[in-house]
Parts: sequence; structure tokens; C-alpha cells
Amino acid sequence: MIIDAHQHFWQYDPEQHDWINDQMQVLQKDFLPPALAAIYEEQGIDGCVAVQADQSEQETAFLVQLAREYDFIKGVVGWTDFCSPELPRRLEAYAKMPEVKGFRHIVQAEPDPRFLLREDFRNGIRHLAAYSFTYDILVYPHQLDAVLDFVRLFPNQAFIIDHLAKPYIKEGDFSGWANLMRTIAASPNVYCKLSGMITEADWKNWQYENFLPYLDLVFEVFGTDRLVFGSDWPVCLVAGRYPQVKEIIEKYLEPFPESERKKVWALNAIEFYGLGKV
Repeated sequence: MIIDAHQHFWQYDPEQHDWINDQMQVLQKDFLPPALAAIYEEQGIDGCVAVQADQSEQETAFLVQLAREYDFIKGVVGWTDFCSPELPRRLEAYAKMPEVKGFRHIVQAEPDPRFLLREDFRNGIRHLAAYSFTYDILVYPHQLDAVLDFVRLFPNQAFIIDHLAKPYIKEGDFSGWANLMRTIAASPNVYCKLSGMITEADWKNWQYENFLPYLDLVFEVFGTDRLVFGSDWPVCLVAGRYPQVKEIIEKYLEPFPESERKKVWALNAIEFYGLGKV
């Protein structure tokens, strides 16, 4: 069994998706479930978690509706305003939607490197555990200092770091990212997604070996109990095809026992997001 724990859908709109620049022309179109279903059938993927790409509640509603229409979408990571006084009421509503497993804010785009530690944002995060909602942490390495303080504040909240915190693979930077990830991983409530690596490498010239130091580190500090596979489709298409993304993890996992491979490919994602019967 394989669960793709990180992918996106959108109906392309140049204003709404203004982060898709001219270097990403391959992404300037609609990406909807039928296209992904064909890839999943070819690649032997059993289901996925659809993650928000736009910061609006309309986006969350869009993903929930897709999950209701397509059985292979096993869960949704949506968006809601954590700084709003209406947050408790909104979470009550989302708790009645079994498709919604957790939430994410695009913290990587916030100019304040310590955005996660804003009082109004922290007050919002405090409400999640009561509903067993997860939280996806999307940051760059320069924000990891704040991530460390953030996860320590909420030892009972389930967190998952998207895309290995986007290490600067193209530049070969490693030690600063590695030291902080090692310390963050000491918090047992924090998981990490094996996703988004090829888009942080040289899009045209990356090789499998470029990723080994980063994979070695996260496997060392998170172990096979807290790592999950994610494709980051369709964003990954700027640097490679879906089978290439999957092959990186396949190759790395070859020496591992089958029981450990099963955790990374599916079991950890099922447990973390509470996907139930898949």
C-alpha cells in the first residue's frame, strides 16, 4: 500500500495563483483528480491527502468537495484563519466534516521569520488538539529557529514538517538546517514529509546523490516511525515527473526491512492523519 501524503489540486487562476511564475509555466493550468487518478493507477498509489495551495476557506471547501467525489482522496489539509476570533466556531464546523484532517498556513511566505510565535497565531493553534486536527508546518530553513520554539510550546499537538523544511539542496547548504532538524525531531509529536526535494535542487540537473545527505539526516533523527511519503504533485513537475519523485524514495528504502518500508509508504500517514480504513 502507498499513500501520497502531500499533493494539490487547483483550477488555475493567474491572480489567485500568482506564486506560479513564468519559470513554472508547466503549472499554469488546471490540475484535478482525473489526471492524478491516471498517474496513481500507473504507479500503484492507493490514496492521497490533498493539501491546500490557496489561503482561503473556499479552498478548503473545494478540496472537501473533491474528497467527497473521489474515493482515492482520503483526507484534506485545509486552511482557516488561526488569528480570527471566529476560529473556535469554524473548527466546530470543520469537526463535522470527516474529510478534514488538519490545517496549514503558508508560513514560508510570511516576512516575519518568527510568524509562528505570534500570540494570535499561537492562540489559534491551541484549539486544534481538542478536535484531533493535525498541523502541517511549511517553512524555509531560516524559519526553523521559530519552529523549534513553536513545537515545544505544544507537546500534545500533532505536527508534520512539509518538504523536509525545504533545505537549500541546490546550494548544498546542510549543517545549519541539519542541526535544527535534529533538535526539532527530539519532540516526539513532530513528523516529517519526504516530499518537495527535487524542487529545492537544480531543476534541470539534479541527481539522486544530491538528496542523500538530507535523507540520511531525517531517517536518522525521525526514524521510520515518523516519516511519510509525499509527491508534491503537481508542483514537482517543474523539476521532474511523478515516477522520478517516487523512485528516489524507492531507491533509498531498498535496504530497509519490509516492515519499515510499509510505515514510510503508508502506515505512518494513515496514523498521523487518522485516515481510517484505506
